[in-house]
Order: sequence, then C-alpha cells, then structure tokens
Amino acid sequence: MSEIVPFAIEASHAELEDLGKRLALTRWPDKETPEDWSQGIPLEYMKKIHDYWMNNYNWGARQSRLNRWPGFKTVLDGLGIHFLHIRSRHEDALPLILTHGWPGSIVEFQKVIKPLTDPEAHGGSARDAFHLICPTLPGFGFSDKPTAPGWNIERIATAWNELMLRLGYKRYVAQGGDWGSMVTAAIGTQNLGNCIGLHMNMPMARPDPDTMENLSELEQEAMAAMKFYKNYDSGYSQQQSTRPQTLGYGLADSPVGQAAWILEKFYQWMDCQGHPENILTRDELLDNVMMYWLPNAGTSSARIYWESFGNIDFNTIELPVGCSIFPKEIFKISKRWAKKRFPNLIYFNALEKGGHFAAFEQPELFVEEIRTCFRTLR
Repeated sequence: MSEIVPFAIEASHAELEDLGKRLALTRWPDKETPEDWSQGIPLEYMKKIHDYWMNNYNWGARQSRLNRWPGFKTVLDGLGIHFLHIRSRHEDALPLILTHGWPGSIVEFQKVIKPLTDPEAHGGSARDAFHLICPTLPGFGFSDKPTAPGWNIERIATAWNELMLRLGYKRYVAQGGDWGSMVTAAIGTQNLGNCIGLHMNMPMARPDPDTMENLSELEQEAMAAMKFYKNYDSGYSQQQSTRPQTLGYGLADSPVGQAAWILEKFYQWMDCQGHPENILTRDELLDNVMMYWLPNAGTSSARIYWESFGNIDFNTIELPVGCSIFPKEIFKISKRWAKKRFPNLIYFNALEKGGHFAAFEQPELFVEEIRTCFRTLR
C-alpha cells in the first residue's frame, strides 16, 4: 500500500518568470468578424485577460488561498494522485468524494468546502456534515500524467474507491459533474460495496423513446441543448477525443492559447448572462487556468476524451442516485428519463439558475442539493 504524503501547490520562480515572458511575447490573431462570441472568445476580452494576468494577478496570494486546505498525494494503480482531504470536526460526518471535470479543477470546490464540512456555521445542522475528499483527475492539475493508454473512466472509478479505503472510509458517497459525473456513475456501476449513494449535477441518461410524442418543457430544452452542442459547441471534444497530442503543442506553448481554450467554455456553459465575469471573478477564472498552465496539463487532461468520450457506459445503476439539473447545463435529463437508468432515484430537482460549474457558480444552491440528497443515507 502506498503512503499518503502532504502536498502543497507551488510554482517556482523560474516557472512564473517563464509565464511572464511568454505573456509578453504573445502574438495575437486578428479580430473576430461578428460582434459576439459565435466564432469563439473575442480578441478584446482576451487582451483584458492578458493585461490582468501580466500586471495584476497575484499568484502568491492565490496559491496561499488554494493551500489553506490540506493537500496530499498518494500512488493509486501506479499513478500519483493529488487530492484535498478536509475532515469535519464531527467524527460521524459522512465521507464524500467530489470529482471535477474538464476544463475544471479542484478550484471549483473552494466555496463549498466550509459549508459541507462545517454546516452549523453555514445554515445547516451537524447532521449535514461531510468529510470531504477532492481528488484531481489523472493528467489534470498536480496529479501525475499517465504515460501509457488505459486511464479511462472505469479505471479512475476503481482508483477512487481504493483512495477512500486507504483513507479509512469503508462507507462513503460520491458526487460529480462533467467527467466527474462519469466517474461517479462508474463508481455506481462497479458497485464494489463501499459507496452507498451517488449525486450528479450532469447525470447522463438516454432520452426515452417512449416520451418523444409528449415531451415535457425540460425534455424539450434538453433535446434543444443536445442539438446546439452537436452543431455549434462540440468542436473541442472532437479534437480532444481524436487528436489531443496535436492540440497540445499550442496549449503547452501559449498561456493565452491555454486560457482561451478554457475560458470560452466557462462563458458558454455557465449561467452568466452573457459574460463569465458576471458570475466569477477574473482571479477565480485565472486560478483555474493556472491548474492547467503550471503543470503543463493541457495535453494530458485532453486525453481523458481520447480514452473515454466515445465509450460512455449507460448501464443501469442500482445504487441510490440523486440528480440536480441546473438550467445552463450542457446535457440535461428529466425525472422520467432518469428513472430508466437510475431505478433507485432518491432525489431529483430542476433548479432555476446555475450552469455546468455548479459548485463554482452557485455554491449555496449546490450545498443544499448535496445536503438534501444524502440525508436519507446517513
């Protein structure tokens, strides 16, 4: 069994100096031709990001904020995995593993850690307390990068179960969105005997053919969202699932290129009323970008699409499942679609605001969804 060692996020002076030099040497493309985001992230906005990153963004202060939570690394199935582990002061708290996706990171969970671990100080009661484990996906952030094929969703799910056992949690619940939702679902499909329930904020289930003649309003929205994604929003996934290595040369070489690749998705997938900074600060957006730039994880994170994008498992999950559907989510499902895949559906709620990065965008709503879903499993 591998040991668990403390780990703090850190950038060297040389790495920050290199970033500054690359930003100073940025070569800009010409301006987009329409006056909107339909061709991608606008030049004017990226120049504002660039100027702030060079002249105002304080990585030292932001690094300290990220390192206020206990961080660790351990080797799982031959790969070093970085994770946060925050124990509640309530010893009988329910262990919860939170998994991020792409283009996110553990930065997404910064606002929900205290409310989930110390609920009495944040509008809840002691019975709502969780011990939190927030791992970084293989090839993302400060987890190690796979050097051979095979790190698909199923392998990650098995590793996550091993992580929970290694931490002493023989009974736990799991939550995720985006690829984190896929990993969480795979934990449920494998059902190794330790996870007792799941919650997903991008649950995946196929539309039920029997409902096509009388679609509800939510189902109509879901079908429209799938069509939009296919026609206008899936170019990134096609590239990352087929040729991530080719893409990676640009992401590894240009900080502005890496930032644009990520920030365009925050604009598109957040419930942000037309601009990402309506919902997140510029510092928060760049914190997440730095989780890709500093460890040079643009290529290695993209490979999760190459490994798993065309092989999503839609098998039935027998474990208790909760679903929270935020209105600006990429893929949405209805309660009756959910029941087809999750027969033990213990919680379902369609919310009025929020998007793909739920914990980051609407932390109060996210926390209440998690608390409510898992109360019946304590």
